[in-house]
Amino acid sequence: MPVFTYEALDSQGQEVKSEIEAESNDAAITKIRQMGYFPTNVRAKKGKSGGGKGGAAAGRKKKGPGIVIGGVKSKDLTTMTRQLATLVDAGLPIVRSLKILESQQKPGLLKFAVGSVAEEVEGGSNLSESMAKFPKVFDKLYVNMVKAGEAGGVLDTILERLAVFREKSQKLKKQVMAAMIYPAAVITVMVCILAVIMIKIVPQFQLMFEEMDLDLPGLTQLLIFISSNLANYWYLLPGIPFAGYTIFKLVSISKPGRWVMDTVSLKLPIFGTIVSKSTVSRFCRTLGTLIASGVPILDALAIVRDATANVVIAGAIQKVHESIREGENIAGPLAQSKVVDAMVVNMIDVGEETGELDKMLIKVADTFDDDVDALVTGMMSLIEPMLIVVMGLSVGFIVIALFLPLISLMEKMGG
Repeated sequence: MPVFTYEALDSQGQEVKSEIEAESNDAAITKIRQMGYFPTNVRAKKGKSGGGKGGAAAGRKKKGPGIVIGGVKSKDLTTMTRQLATLVDAGLPIVRSLKILESQQKPGLLKFAVGSVAEEVEGGSNLSESMAKFPKVFDKLYVNMVKAGEAGGVLDTILERLAVFREKSQKLKKQVMAAMIYPAAVITVMVCILAVIMIKIVPQFQLMFEEMDLDLPGLTQLLIFISSNLANYWYLLPGIPFAGYTIFKLVSISKPGRWVMDTVSLKLPIFGTIVSKSTVSRFCRTLGTLIASGVPILDALAIVRDATANVVIAGAIQKVHESIREGENIAGPLAQSKVVDAMVVNMIDVGEETGELDKMLIKVADTFDDDVDALVTGMMSLIEPMLIVVMGLSVGFIVIALFLPLISLMEKMGG
């Protein structure tokens, strides 16, 4: 019969370590509880599994998630985190909370991960260790915050912070995506209208000009040249966005290319400010949340660096990490990097002096989130007239190019 080593707490709260024989991991837990103990860690003893069904493998095997393309949707994980925080705050045991959430999930990777974590925790493993086995679902930030909550005995508080953090990140992402929908729709309609004009209408004028044997101005010749190429190679139009996306991906694969692209994205008018402020906001909120959760500063900076998409800002965070390791503060290296505003540097400096760095970082993040909201609204207000101007110039170019030969013809007939 398999042998299991276990750690448990007795009725007085004293730790007990021993061994027990049982058919499976679940059976071992049941026996330990019957002895009046509360098991905290139960593992199969190596070399004494008795062959066959021994050890943890003797327990029931959970059905896999099946074929899964990609990871878990950020929205689904955010919702699950909020529900878990609510259940734990209400006083439900973590295992029962996880099993309730598992039953609510649709079949897929998240359901499988939550169920597996519930079984691991029920078997005596830590929540953070169990979550770390599913990196496609729970990233380093998630796992380290849960680990800090377990170490400090404030898991309910940490889950609440984690839920708030993910909700704010999700809100910001939705705002940026919503701001892109309108201009994308208008541009698509505009391109379709111009394509129809160039492919169907302009060739009719070209035939008329040829029949009249008119000397065409350069502007009209340019229009006819564009129209002819579009009419002959219209099937290449859908490939233009795909080609642009492919080039973008190829350039971003290399480190120099990615650095140039991220640098340019920070320098663009309005859009660059939005990218900069949203990235700095995410950096401050993540770092502040980790520090408030009890994660050591060096570990927190490493997690934030890996979670930052912009390599320019990630490089600045790496320099901060190296400086702190040498005994310096955060504000100095950040100021030298010149990737954040002076206001951010000053608030971080004050936070370090007063010992309230986490609160200062959260305040910076809240301020920058408000700035991003205002910038996105302003960009939306600016995009609409810009699109109208572009549409007007395009149509004006076509009209002028088509009517210039007719004006010349009328002048000759009048002369």
